Formats: sequence, C-alpha cells, structure tokens
Amino acid sequence: MMVRRLGWLLAAWLAFAAGGVALARSAPPVQPAKGTVQAAFTPDDDIEGLLADAIDQAREQVLVQAYLLSNKAITRALLAAHQRGVDVRVLADREQMTRSGGSRVPEVANAGIPVWLEVRYKNAHNKVIVIDPRGAHPVLVTGSFNFTQTAQRGNAENVLIVRGDADLAQRYAANWQKHAGDALPYRAQQPAAQ
Repeated sequence: MMVRRLGWLLAAWLAFAAGGVALARSAPPVQPAKGTVQAAFTPDDDIEGLLADAIDQAREQVLVQAYLLSNKAITRALLAAHQRGVDVRVLADREQMTRSGGSRVPEVANAGIPVWLEVRYKNAHNKVIVIDPRGAHPVLVTGSFNFTQTAQRGNAENVLIVRGDADLAQRYAANWQKHAGDALPYRAQQPAAQ
C-alpha cells in the first residue's frame, strides 16, 4: 500500500514538475501597452470597413495571417495597397484555402502578392494583419474575425485594432516571419498560352 501511494506521489510530482517547466519555457514577455486600442464586434460593427481603411493607410508593409480569406472589401484593399507599392504578403491555412469555396488567395497571388500556405499545424488559426510594423504609425489587427463575408454578416466575431504600439506590432511581425519560414510558397496560376 505504501509503495503504491509513493508511486502516485512520484507520478503527481513528475507531472507537476514537467508542467511547470513547460510553462516556464513558453511564457511570453509582458510589455506595457502603448498607443490606442479599438474593439469592434460583428455583426453590429463594420469590421471589414475598419480593416479595409487600415490597409488603405499602409505605406510600407502589410503582413496578413489568414485562416480564411474570402472577404471582397479586404481583398480589394490588399490589392490596392500592392498596386501603390506597399509590400503585401499573405500567410494562409492550406487546408482552408483548398477546402473552402470562395477563397481569394489565388486572386491575390495572381496579382503578384507573395502567398505562403501554412502546413505545419492542424489549423493555422491566426487572424492577424500587421501594418507598417517598423513605420511611424504601426497598426496591429487581431481577434476572432475571419477575413470572410460570413464573419461580417453572419457571425458573432471580435477584433482589436492596436495603433501606435511599435513593440507589439514588431513582435507580431516576427511571429509572422517565423510562420512564413515553416510555410510553403503558393504558386500563382499562370494563364494558358494562346
């Protein structure tokens, strides 16, 4: 009986110790907030309009991490930013891009915007836009809002738009780069020769 009790105690201690080590390794840094934060919620708030407006203000770079990308207004804003010479890059979840109808990833890639497909994770479930992370007016967008029509019109979603917090925007940009390093380049479809 005593051996069994000691075995359980040892197992509990090992589980606790292993969990504590895992938590210590993965604890992200805490940093003071800067700038402004705007919270928006669908279906009541026009999140797609807020995001399109933020992308329209981009001067240097737009980094997108999308679980889904099918929203027309957001896609138009990305294409317009690219046409103005902004460095636009997109990371998308490969499974969702190939499974869900209406993905705008091919349209974005065919316009010359570099796209990578995330394949390492069961779900690349990030919904992030980082705008001008090293510029004078960085913007970070994150939340549950998928970049889809349904997220705006049919779902209960949220988004935070953080403006002016360069440290936070750069942290998200570094995470974007890390994910891009693990992703596969998406090849734009070339038109058939006539």
